[in-house]
Amino acid sequence: MTVCLPEPVNRFIAILGAAIILSFTGCSVAPVTAADTDPQISQARPLADVLEIVTPAVVNIAVTSRMPAETNPLFGDPYFRRFFDLPPPPSSPRRMSAGSGVIVDAQEGYVLTNHHVIEGAEEIAVTLKDRRRFAAELIGSDKATDIAVLRIEADNLTALPPGDPDALRVGDDVVAIGNPFGLGQTVTSGIVSALGRSGINLEGYEDFIQTDASINPGNSGGALVTADGRLIGINTAIIAPSGGNVGIGFAVPIDMAAAVMTQIIEHGEVRRGRLGVTIQDLTPDLAEALGVDQAYGAIIASVEDNSPAAEAGLEAGDIIVAVDGRSISSSADLRNRIGLTRAGSEVEIVWLREGARNTVRVRVEPDETYATAALPDRLAGASFQDASGNVFVDHVEPGSSAALAGLRTGDVIVAVNRNAVRTLTDLTHFIGEARGTIALDLFRGGSRLLLVIR
Repeated sequence: MTVCLPEPVNRFIAILGAAIILSFTGCSVAPVTAADTDPQISQARPLADVLEIVTPAVVNIAVTSRMPAETNPLFGDPYFRRFFDLPPPPSSPRRMSAGSGVIVDAQEGYVLTNHHVIEGAEEIAVTLKDRRRFAAELIGSDKATDIAVLRIEADNLTALPPGDPDALRVGDDVVAIGNPFGLGQTVTSGIVSALGRSGINLEGYEDFIQTDASINPGNSGGALVTADGRLIGINTAIIAPSGGNVGIGFAVPIDMAAAVMTQIIEHGEVRRGRLGVTIQDLTPDLAEALGVDQAYGAIIASVEDNSPAAEAGLEAGDIIVAVDGRSISSSADLRNRIGLTRAGSEVEIVWLREGARNTVRVRVEPDETYATAALPDRLAGASFQDASGNVFVDHVEPGSSAALAGLRTGDVIVAVNRNAVRTLTDLTHFIGEARGTIALDLFRGGSRLLLVIR
């Protein structure tokens, strides 16, 4: 079944795609205005003039959440409390936090921000530069890329046109716009310090733009724009050994954020693909040992049985150098490309074996590393992961229904209503069958517990 995006969102993606394609052919990108009404911002003009056009597209985000009370889950059972004549459990304290966001679709009201900005949110409010304030709907978020999509219902919005991250060069001027420390909209400038940074969060999908533009707490989810006012990244992280800015900030490239946004709007989540291989970087030493006259690509260390890679004939020692016509520079690059490919779609892989160049089309299968089971509302906010015949709780959003029900990150699920659980499929199936009370048999910190959820 094909699901069509609202036209304005398709237009945002189409503009982004056109920018990338034209950059490969040496053409210039046709100017795009900030809200389809302002003068062209791609022409050379003073930065202050550009900022007057683009800053209305950057918003402040206020989040209200609850911190889970650390109590024994049994104390939340009314029958248990009544039997032992216990007082009602304490209510969880409310917590306020602030971040930033970027309007990318003025007609539909879509706003990009970070997953960690809205994680565990009960209420989300968006304040525009003109001080109008709106309640925001969370369309969905993706922990692995730290991207979230919000929606507001408002008129006269300004959206930022996308730039082309592939056209960026180290040394290009950039501007970071956000809401540091909740002070209100703030603009800082700097340069592109590095491209393709990874390893900041080992579990995520990363291809960060590094900048020395000042980014501080509260800037998360804000815009990184070029000197001509095009959105090229979503500010996400900093390295701050002293707790403040030291000139090392990171932004998710807008092409990655846009790919995530498209899937979230269509499905409410990102449905990732996988090849079924273990990979590592092709280093100069490995290239010399293998007799390869290049030092880029991802070398296959192992291939899972019955995986898409195995069915395509890929073997350990093969070197993947391109996916869908785009060069693969490293194992992280390959992981990003495949991980952001929709499950069930085909990709063209170029690979080397014994010096010979080969091409094969592979249909990627769903990657359940970050899968969330189809849980009832009372367990919403928990994600699970398969590992060696067990299913463990990969993450619990603070203040979520799952947290309040008593689930904790690291819990290992053994059974649901006395049915043994060994895979995510088992977990989803048995929870889906449950009617009324759910009894989770689990391990936590070496102890076996029974968590009863009504």
